[in-house]
Order: sequence, then structure tokens, then C-alpha cells
Amino acid sequence: METNKQPLIMESKIGNSFQTLIEDDDHGIKDRDRDRDRAAVARRVRFLSLHFDPQNDFSGSLGMSPCVAGGRIDVKTENLCNYMRGKYRDIQQNVFDYFNSRPDLQTPIEISKDDHRELCLRQLIGLVREAGIRPYKYVSEDPARYFAILEAVGTVDISLGIKMGVQYSLWGGSVINLGTKKHRDKYFEGIDNVDFPGCFAMTELHHGSNVQGIQTTATFDPLKDEFIIQTPNDGAIKWWIGNAAVHGKFATVFARLLLPSDSIQGVSDMGVHAFIVPIRDMRTHEKLPGVEIQDCGYKVGLNGVDNGALRFQSVRVPRDNLLNRFGDVSRDGKYTSSLPTINKRFAATLGELVGGRVGLAYSSVGILKIAVIIAVRYSLLRQQFGPPNQPEIRILDYQSQQHKLMPMLATAYAFHFGTVHLVDKYSEMKKSNDEHLVAEVHTLSAGLKSYVTSYTAKSISICREACGGHGYAAVNRFGILRNDHDIFQTFEGDNTVLLQQVAGYLLKQYQEKFQGGALSSTLNYLRDSMSAYLSQPNPVTARWEGEDHLRNPSFQLDAFRYRTSRLLHSVALRLKKHSKNLGGFGAWNRCLNHLLTLAESHIESIILEKFIEAVKKCPDASSRAALKLVCDLYALDRIWNDIGTYRNVDYVAPNKAKAIHKLTEHLCFQVKNIAKELVDAFDLPDYVTRAPIGMQTAEEAYSVYTQYAGF
Repeated sequence: METNKQPLIMESKIGNSFQTLIEDDDHGIKDRDRDRDRAAVARRVRFLSLHFDPQNDFSGSLGMSPCVAGGRIDVKTENLCNYMRGKYRDIQQNVFDYFNSRPDLQTPIEISKDDHRELCLRQLIGLVREAGIRPYKYVSEDPARYFAILEAVGTVDISLGIKMGVQYSLWGGSVINLGTKKHRDKYFEGIDNVDFPGCFAMTELHHGSNVQGIQTTATFDPLKDEFIIQTPNDGAIKWWIGNAAVHGKFATVFARLLLPSDSIQGVSDMGVHAFIVPIRDMRTHEKLPGVEIQDCGYKVGLNGVDNGALRFQSVRVPRDNLLNRFGDVSRDGKYTSSLPTINKRFAATLGELVGGRVGLAYSSVGILKIAVIIAVRYSLLRQQFGPPNQPEIRILDYQSQQHKLMPMLATAYAFHFGTVHLVDKYSEMKKSNDEHLVAEVHTLSAGLKSYVTSYTAKSISICREACGGHGYAAVNRFGILRNDHDIFQTFEGDNTVLLQQVAGYLLKQYQEKFQGGALSSTLNYLRDSMSAYLSQPNPVTARWEGEDHLRNPSFQLDAFRYRTSRLLHSVALRLKKHSKNLGGFGAWNRCLNHLLTLAESHIESIILEKFIEAVKKCPDASSRAALKLVCDLYALDRIWNDIGTYRNVDYVAPNKAKAIHKLTEHLCFQVKNIAKELVDAFDLPDYVTRAPIGMQTAEEAYSVYTQYAGF
């Protein structure tokens, strides 16, 4: 668990760079205004004509799926499960089966920090050497398969998932992605079979998000053809380094590359580079000379991961230990790079490490599924109160419980399809050299990692509360899930900083659009929705309140996209206004909450789009009807949660807002009727969820639970 492997765009960088946007001239605006007025008139005529036939306004290929008029959908769980499980379910099942066959490798409820760390290492070695599941080669060859393994391993023990991620995504990923053939030839096999357990040493005590501000140095000594790794002060101690405290033998150390020069300082700073630094003896496991290692100790969660702190005192490594894909040093101390500037090299370096965010977003959805499964099954089991002289009713029959859990269940499905799309995009990016796709994936991974992990963290607590006192029992896992997942919000990039990266990308695209440039494929929707925003909301469509209209995916997507366009346009104007007095950085900080809302709105639009596409592609009619119901709940619940935004600009009239609220409550009730089938379709067996109150067979839940208490 190396915390805060950081985003490419920091708040200060975005604030300063935006200065260029607000200084652009206004040439051509009058012509565009004239064209826009004509287009607005044409749109108004078209919208008014729709008043007579409102149901035919479908956007593109996103037509209506069958709506449920009432009653209960007959869901064929097996068919839905087959659609959800994806291409790599077999290898996930192999992970589940291996740990189910090895009770000695299953993490007990009560375990000390030291024992948990040793168990985690044995779990990883067992997975690789006994079960024969070798994830490392998939990091570059088949990322989707790698992330499927990572998700499955994380359900066994989140600490194990993070330890595997440190070994293969971070330490191993740095060798593959930042090194060259000589590094892969030397280290691949040892990393793969865990003979070379390693660390990813980027974060320092004083610098997390601002990676370019790290202070560790690597000074080249041309006489001995070596780099000297040095921690210049306590603020530069490498901190929170996973695998460092106990097990690591190597570390990829990020440091400022200093080369001898004729300057006054005597050295030239070439920016942040990565170096392979041995930290323990391969035979004795003793710390190597000049390497000081301390233990970061107990944490809120993830105590199976041995986080440590590293200080280097004149530690020498060979010149070949520079991971030199983006920059190299010759024997005589000359620096060469295919990238012309420090900033471009830095961006390329961190860009190759974006897979960590993809893995966290994907794994976070798996954790959300477990929490939702436990809470929903318990809510179907638990009975409490009821009408006079009648049997007690299930707590999921209460509207308040449905309100807590059914939108969350819908969101778990939405996140599933959203992160599958992210993994597919990432895999495509790894096979291509398309700069636009790289930028798109960086932004999408930053946004989804931030949005998904923040939502999951809040949802685990809601699930715990929804299960009352029994949710507080450690054996029912909510406490462990909550504590272990909590750090997902701040490592691999702090969520607030990552959302700013998304906002910065949107503003850059906004600027290019109005300079005549092309939008990236992810942002194509802004072309139409921005034009719609610049005209006034249609007073006719703002009042439509029929169920068919509200459940029309065209209406839902248009609403999400309109909100994003409105936020983007308005924050661009605010930044331009405030920058006159505050400068770029000050204006960015003044508008920061607005920018974060913009980023979240954009990510929600992408998630809904991918959910709608998944509904349409589902081949089984009953599964498609169930997914359509769940998708509608996800969309309308989000619209209702931000209804003030839509009301403030008259995008939704009061009667329509009331209809959305009423329909959302009704959809919660309908989803409740198939909640068991929906959670069963996640296809996580009881020996994976491992919570007595969340067992698939309700009759066994209480009996197994009481056995844990000794009855």
C-alpha cells in the first residue's frame, strides 16, 4: 500500500495553467452568437412540436426498453449472473476455490498485526506457487484479466489485494512500464514468483500529492558510474511504503536526478526519476548499509500490509538501476531523453502508473457488492413489527430501508458497468500509442477512482447501520470492510485532488471546443448538450411528468449532460471573472467546490451512459427488464438528489420534480421485489462474503451466527 501515487495535475498547476484560458481573445464570438441564435430558434420549433408527440424524442440509438407497468419482474438469476460475470469469471473462481480449500490461509476475525502480515505473505505465495495463478504477466499483456484476479483476491482479504497490488502493479509495474528490456530480463522472474518482494517508494513525509516537490536525491558519480541515493532531511523520509517494514528486498525509489554541471550549484536537476534500490540482503534479509527502515505501526485498517518508512544515507546503486524508459544517463554523465522537458517526462512517468487507480476503482466496486449483499439479505431475513395481530414484516418492506439500500444496489450495478468500461479503455490504451486516448483514460480513471471509492466508503457505513446491532458484530464484516477500504479514498491520489484533474481536463476541452478544436470521444456529448444549455430550457418538456418520459433513457442522459454543461460553462465564466483580481491559482481556489461538483457530474454522466448501453446489449429479456428497472432507479435517484440544480434553471418544473420523487420511491419498491435475485446475480458464494447474516440461504443465517457465539 503505497499511499498517494499522485495525479498528473495538481491544484496549483491547474490554477496557474488556467490563466492562459481566461486571457484568450474574443475573436469570432459575434459570428458564433449569430449562428447560435439561428440554431436556438430551430431547436425551439422542434421542441415545441414534440409537445404533440413527446415519446418519439430518442437520442441516437438509445431507445426505450420495456417499462414495468406494475407487479414483479420474473428474473432468471442464472441468466443475469452469466451476463454480469464477464470473461474472466473462471480465474476468479479458481481464486475462490483455492482459498476455500485452505482454511489455514483464511484470515480470522481476531489476529495481531504481526501475524496478519505473515499470513498475507503466505497467502500471496500460496496463490502464486501452489494455485499456479501468476498475475504479473497480465499487468501488461492482459490488464482486464489482472484486474479480475485483483478483485477476487481482495474479496478474500483486502490486505492481500493491496499486498498483491504493491508487488505487481506498483513495484512490478514500475519495472515493466518505466524500465527497459535489461530491467525486465533481470527482475521479471523474481517479481513474478515473489522471490523479489518489493516496494514503491514515492510518497514522502512532507510530500504526497505534490510528487514534483519530493526532495530525495539521486546524484550521479561519473567516477564510479553510480547514483548516490540521499534523504536530505526528515521531510524527505519515504513514508507509508507498502512491503517496506518487514518483507521488501527492493524498492523503486522516486528521486530528483542530479547531474554534475558547471553551474553555480554544481549540479543540474533533471526532475523526478525512478531507481531500483536494494534495501535488504537477499540471503540474510538484513538491512543494507545506509538504509534505515522503520515500521509505520498499526493503522486504521489493512494491518496485513507492512507499511514502513525509509531513509537513505549515501546509498550507492549502479547506473543501470535507473529506470530509463523516458530518460537515460550515459557513462560520461550526459542526459538523453525523447521527451524535451521535465514536465513532459514527469507526466509520461506518472502516466504509465495509472493502472493503480484503475485497480482501486474496480476493486472498490467488489467491496461495495459484498456490503450490499450482506445488508440486503439481512433485510430480507430480519422481521420487526407489523400490523396489529399480524405477523411481523421484513425490514426491507419498510420504505425507509428501501430508501437506504435500493438506490445503493442500483449504484453497485451502475459502477460495475462503469468500471468494466474503464478496464476496457485502459486495456485499449496499453495496446496503442494514441495520445488522446491516454489523456482520456487518465481522466476517466482519476474520476472513477475518486467517485466510486468515496461512494463505497459512505455506503459501507449505511449498510452497517441498516443491519442494526448485528451489523456491528465483527463476524458480519462491515467493520473490517469499512476500515480496510477507508484508505482507498486517499492513496493512489487523494480523491479531492483527482477530481480537480478531471475538472482541469474538462476546462481544457471546453477551451479547445470554442477555438474550433475536436472534442475527445468521451466528451462528444458536450457538443450537443452545451448548445442546449446556451439556449433557455424548453418550458414544455420541463413539465412532462409521464412515467414513460421519465424512464426514457434520452431524458435521463440529457438531464445528466445538461447539468454537466451548465456547470462547465458557469465555472469557466467564474474563473475568468475572479482571475482578474486573484490570479489563476486564487481563482481556482475560489471556485474549487464548483469545480469538484463539475467533475462528479461528468463522471455520473459517463456511468449512466455505460449503464444504458449495457441494458441495451443484454441478450436475455428478463435480465434486460431487471437491468432497465435498476438503471432507471439509478438515474432518477441522482436527478432527485440534485433536484435543486434543475429547479433553479427551470429545467424541471415543480410538477415534474414531484413526479420524479414519486416515481423514484415506486422504483425502490419494485427493485425491492427482485432484490434477492439482484444480489444473487453478483455470484459471490457464502464462503467469499463470509458474513453469517448475509448467507444466501436465510434458514441457515441465524443458526450459523449463533454458532459463532458458542451455542
